[in-house]
Amino acid sequence: MLPEEMRYVAMTGPGGPEVLHVGRTRVPTPAADEVLIRVQAAGVNRPDVMQRRGLYPPPPGASPILGLEVAGEVVATGAETTAFEVGSRVCALVNGGGYAEYCSVPATQCLPWPQGYEAIRAAALPETFFTVWANLFLHGRLVRGDTVLVHGGTSGIGVTAIQLAREFGARVFVTAGSDEKCAACLALGAEAAINYRTHDFAERIAELTSGRGVDVILDIVGATYFERNLRSLAIDGRLVEVSTQSGAIVERFDLFEVMRRRLTVTGSTLRPRSSAEKGAIAEALRKNVWPLLDAGRVAPVIHAVYPLDRAAEAHRVLESSVHVGKLVLAVTP
Repeated sequence: MLPEEMRYVAMTGPGGPEVLHVGRTRVPTPAADEVLIRVQAAGVNRPDVMQRRGLYPPPPGASPILGLEVAGEVVATGAETTAFEVGSRVCALVNGGGYAEYCSVPATQCLPWPQGYEAIRAAALPETFFTVWANLFLHGRLVRGDTVLVHGGTSGIGVTAIQLAREFGARVFVTAGSDEKCAACLALGAEAAINYRTHDFAERIAELTSGRGVDVILDIVGATYFERNLRSLAIDGRLVEVSTQSGAIVERFDLFEVMRRRLTVTGSTLRPRSSAEKGAIAEALRKNVWPLLDAGRVAPVIHAVYPLDRAAEAHRVLESSVHVGKLVLAVTP
């Protein structure tokens, strides 16, 4: 028997981490194409911070509760759902509602836990693995033998991108904000790591590639890196934007440079995509990436785990950028 109410992380309004507190609300009812998950763990991501600040509202129909990835047990299924049975252990990219004891999500956005995983590690997978697969491999068209520059190498996206690019045969260069973080990137398989506080990354990429540039750049920084990103691309290079931490407005954009070197500037966000689109990414991950997770060749990097009632602390750590890898909330045992 399911409870009528659940604990969740509520907000008193947009603002700093102090607006977060634990409240109570009704347990959601899954729609026909959804499953209801008893959440054991939930990932903490920068879009959660943006939503908390009032800068990233949920799309129409999505839960207003924070949280975009969960892991737990399926406890109810919609009338049209056959992919997972009650009792299945799944992780899921959710449209909202992850910071709660129960969360409903389209079944197509769920994946089984990799072999040997528990909830904490499984919850650290969906947001970054969906993002990296969609952007680095689909939009960025990364293939074996390519060179790739990953900005923010110790972010959740960064540590995932390094490992997947390495496993699929690319040469990986990264930027990070300290020598210690650079060392962590090298340990994950990066060929070279650039401390952006002490070196100009565009100059170092020119040196590392003998002036050729890289085939793909995966960027989380945005406007302040844009011109140097273009300079760092090879002929037919692809710049993929997945976040705009330094801003989204580029003051100077040399279109002729794009034309002369046949560059592609692209990017995407996950949350506005349809369930069918997210389901297609999930199927690609199950086929191409889950075997690597099962075999232990790729794994999430967990920086710290916090109980649900310390979500504010997790947000403070995320905003400080001191972490290497993922922050996770332990929701229920």
